[in-house]
Amino acid sequence: MPLYIPSEMEALHATRRLFLRQCAFGLGSLALGQLLGGCGQQGGGGAAAFNPAQPLAPRPPHFPARAKSVIYLHMAGAPSQLELFDYKPELAKLNGQDCPQSFLEGKRFAFIRGVPKMLGPQATFRQYGQSGAWISNYLPHLATVADELAFLKAVHTDQFNHAPAQLLMHTGSARLGRPGMGAWVTYGLGSENANLPGYVVLTSGGKDPDAGKSVWGSGFLPSVYQGVQCRSEGDPVLFIKDPEGIDRDLRKASVEAISEVNRETYNELGDPEILSRISQYEMAYRMQITAPEVMNIENEPPYIHEMYGTKPGKACFANNVLLARKLVEKGVRFVQLFDWGWDSHGTTADFSVDVGLVNKCRQTDKAVTALILDLKQRGLLDETLVVWGGEFGRTPMMENRNGITLPFKGRDHHTDAFTIWMAGGGIRGGVTHGETDEVGYNAVSGKVSVNDVQATILNQLGFDHEKLTYQFQGRPFRLTDVSGEVIRPIV
Repeated sequence: MPLYIPSEMEALHATRRLFLRQCAFGLGSLALGQLLGGCGQQGGGGAAAFNPAQPLAPRPPHFPARAKSVIYLHMAGAPSQLELFDYKPELAKLNGQDCPQSFLEGKRFAFIRGVPKMLGPQATFRQYGQSGAWISNYLPHLATVADELAFLKAVHTDQFNHAPAQLLMHTGSARLGRPGMGAWVTYGLGSENANLPGYVVLTSGGKDPDAGKSVWGSGFLPSVYQGVQCRSEGDPVLFIKDPEGIDRDLRKASVEAISEVNRETYNELGDPEILSRISQYEMAYRMQITAPEVMNIENEPPYIHEMYGTKPGKACFANNVLLARKLVEKGVRFVQLFDWGWDSHGTTADFSVDVGLVNKCRQTDKAVTALILDLKQRGLLDETLVVWGGEFGRTPMMENRNGITLPFKGRDHHTDAFTIWMAGGGIRGGVTHGETDEVGYNAVSGKVSVNDVQATILNQLGFDHEKLTYQFQGRPFRLTDVSGEVIRPIV
């Protein structure tokens, strides 16, 4: 009988099986356990047990939630709070004067060098609603819903460059590799709609945020929890249509065959990421039917298009805001909108506080206001948390570079105080928490951190932010890292 010589691939598989079999006992199992633990495993998610075979199955939170879903509106580039919400008449009196030395000592700026000039507010302000909230003429539509909003006027961060500040805002860390906020939410809660992702991302402004797609990645969580980027024009997801010559039945058979191979591989290796891959294939198949209908805004009534200022068939921020409402209406947990172009250095007219910022507000103000009104008229605002903000604020000084005044009016990055607002989802409307000094430079009361904002969002979804954890590399990780407190005065 001829000698059988296994192929190289068969030998590799046999060796791997032998290794795993030998590691089932003694020191080998201990080492393997450490390796698998280092790769990550589920920790303290929702109250119900986590099932890796159904990673998006709905799960209850730690305690009764006020919000079921989140729409996070991120103005990438950091809008100037001093032109929008933080009214400082004293700053107007200092316009054009040299910046006091006390503002510069011991401070680091992204671009300012030497002694810059102070820059007064370029907008005019009025108080609105019973709350008397200060809102500028840049946002006339938003002013009409002032009593629905809770302003955080003393948010601070420790990052003054866009990419790390965006990462910190959405992942809890300025370094790459952490899960996005929406990934944490879907990990903890699952999804209410088996035919749509639990976490959807929509972008506008012509570019992705500076931090790229890492801000909506899954990090060390299973990849099924990463944000699914959809488009507001054309197919909502690339390759969602069946290829020419492939009908629905054949596509279903293909998905089932691939899933069966993946299940056999999972039974052999036990890698939870294989289950995520199965879930993603099956989700993609179901999305082929559901997503095109949900992502189609053309069937909305004319008054809705007028209300939002949408442009069906074109990519724009207003279309994305309307899509966000449709998605949470269908059970999507977390919808994240990134609108690029809010940087206001003064290098060009488009990036100035008196031209570019005005134009960005015109592009977004009507749609954001419509979202709040539309959610409210549909009975969804109470259970949908809307968050608006950037990654940091802007300085009360006019930006210069190497001591040279720029051609347009602009402000540098500012970490010590900026404004974020929230609405709905159990948040108290018509309140302002936090205050800055007379020129908007430093917080004088109600100072909160980025981690505090994250803890508050999770709290409204029913989570103790210290207990929503995931075991990775030998320790439990969480969105808020090692800090964060719920901002109680606004909930």
